[in-house]
Amino acid sequence: MNEQIRAREVRLVGPEGEQVGIVPLERALQLAADVDLDLVEVAPMARPPVCKLMDFGKFKYESALKAREARRNQQQTVIKEMKLRPKIDPHDYETKKGHVVRFLKAGDKVKVTIMFRGREQSRPELGYRLLRRLESEISELGYVEAAPKQDGRNMIMVLAPHRATKAAATAARGGAPRERETGAEAPPAEAAGPAGTTGE
Repeated sequence: MNEQIRAREVRLVGPEGEQVGIVPLERALQLAADVDLDLVEVAPMARPPVCKLMDFGKFKYESALKAREARRNQQQTVIKEMKLRPKIDPHDYETKKGHVVRFLKAGDKVKVTIMFRGREQSRPELGYRLLRRLESEISELGYVEAAPKQDGRNMIMVLAPHRATKAAATAARGGAPRERETGAEAPPAEAAGPAGTTGE
């Protein structure tokens, strides 16, 4: 900026974006001083470098305001997690499916994890069928964003709310964005099944 610019000549752009042309650096600095603006190098790799006449302090302030506004309006994604066993009992399954439905209705993504133990690891189709059943039963609220995939002793699938579901959740919150972005799991009390079962 200004005297820090080292090029002998620059391609000058006026304060309203108008093209002034290629001028010696001294001439560009004089023009900036005449209108009480800064000479700012906006494309240093160009030959010759492109410089613009602007109020640099005002430019920085407005850029910071725009960045803050963009962060405030950004839709932040929350990922919940639900854990199931391949041989889960019907009541426990319905309870956990209820949690998944509630998370999707709230506009959150859900990572569904099937945990295999012992000999269950040789029967991955049990987990796959369970995930496909869950997918079909929540299809009105969400869709499979990441297809079932084996990950060590677990099988993982990610569900995401449909656009309409997410829009309804945002409207229900009064259009306010979330306060935090998190990849946190569901609270333990919600992730757990009925008394005496842990889903593990």
